Amino acid sequence: QVQLVESGGGLVQAGGSLRLSCAASGRTFSNSAMGWFRQAPGKDREFVAAISWSATSTAYADSVKGRFTISRDNAKNTMYLQINSLKPEDTAVYYCAARNVPNVSGRTADFRSWGQGTQVTVSS
Repeated sequence: QVQLVESGGGLVQAGGSLRLSCAASGRTFSNSAMGWFRQAPGKDREFVAAISWSATSTAYADSVKGRFTISRDNAKNTMYLQINSLKPEDTAVYYCAARNVPNVSGRTADFRSWGQGTQVTVSS
């Protein structure tokens, strides 16, 4: 099992930027595809972005394409999500997650380890 801890959330004005981090420990990190999900109040958890273990493959939800960038540094056991041009509808708790395999997926059920989440609030 991989232990995951998110950081970097906060309150930001619309149009602003944030960089979220996800620090991993425990089981080998570099063989795991990783992902970011988010959950707004009253809504289901939704896929945001994912990255393969080698970082050669990424995937994004249509709603964040062109604004969000996922990356990882396997030497530091850390994954990142650069969020630009924030919108009020991006307000949510953001979770990082890890798979047990190296390939990208956008399905919540494919991820076995989850962090506790970090709150992102965007004011208009």
